[in-house]
Amino acid sequence: MDDLALQKIAVSGPTLASMIERINSCSGDADGLLFGDVASITPTALSDDFTQTRSDSQLVATISGFLCFISPLSFYDSAGRVDQTRVNTHLNQKPLIGWFSSRRKTPIRPSLREFSVTHSLSSIPNLSLPIQNPNFSSNFPPSIFLLFTTPFQDQLIHTNQYCAYRFQLQKQCFSPVSIDIVNIGPAFRGHYGSFCPSSALPFLSCELKNSTAMNEDRDEGSLSGTKQAAKDQEELDMCAEGMDIGRLSQLMGPEAANYTAGLEHLYEKMLAKIESLSRLVEASSAKVLEQENHNSKLRLKVGKSTGVE
Repeated sequence: MDDLALQKIAVSGPTLASMIERINSCSGDADGLLFGDVASITPTALSDDFTQTRSDSQLVATISGFLCFISPLSFYDSAGRVDQTRVNTHLNQKPLIGWFSSRRKTPIRPSLREFSVTHSLSSIPNLSLPIQNPNFSSNFPPSIFLLFTTPFQDQLIHTNQYCAYRFQLQKQCFSPVSIDIVNIGPAFRGHYGSFCPSSALPFLSCELKNSTAMNEDRDEGSLSGTKQAAKDQEELDMCAEGMDIGRLSQLMGPEAANYTAGLEHLYEKMLAKIESLSRLVEASSAKVLEQENHNSKLRLKVGKSTGVE
């Protein structure tokens, strides 16, 4: 079977900037893993007369995260053979779509080792991920490769060069792929038009017998009913903070119109959960920034001590 044609690689501006910043903070060459997803997006062309024209769908690989190692040979040997055990220890159930390499003052073209690493990584069947489109029945291997380099001559403004490739297993070669920096605007509406929420409310077995609470509908005298109620409450707590599972049955069926306040209460609890997660992200980001500043001071201190010696 021929490799699926990949039209472009999409990455958000903050993600790319964070990747470049992390690469520049390393003392030398570095590499890492790329996480994301692959989906089929149908672009929509907008015009002033509000007419929309749809073109053929495009296969787009989106980079949503990365893991950078401070030195090469992090998950492969000198011959370019990938150690799957070492790769699995860093995945943490994240979808792997490829890897990247950073070299300084070198030509911006893949080396023989990078060719071998990408070929070895793409050949591991357990690392392939499904394409987010029901029309495709095949999986996408982690065949994306990003290469970062710097100019041969030092410049007043620090410059990073980068390019993207997709390794084709059938042809055993690299094919260049354009990089699309995702931003907000009509030109990027196709990305949001194909958006599918990944944190929707879980499936709960709501029984519409009457308007009484769900916990009363079940036979909570039985052990199975109690366990199921606790499980449903635990799943709901992942989406809405402080919402009782028994109130959900009042929001379904013909009598739901009488419980508008209950629906508003559910939305308030969901917003409270999102706000709680936002505070956790802010706290973790502050800790990461503090650690980065500490590492920078240590590197500066080591550099000064080495210069004195």
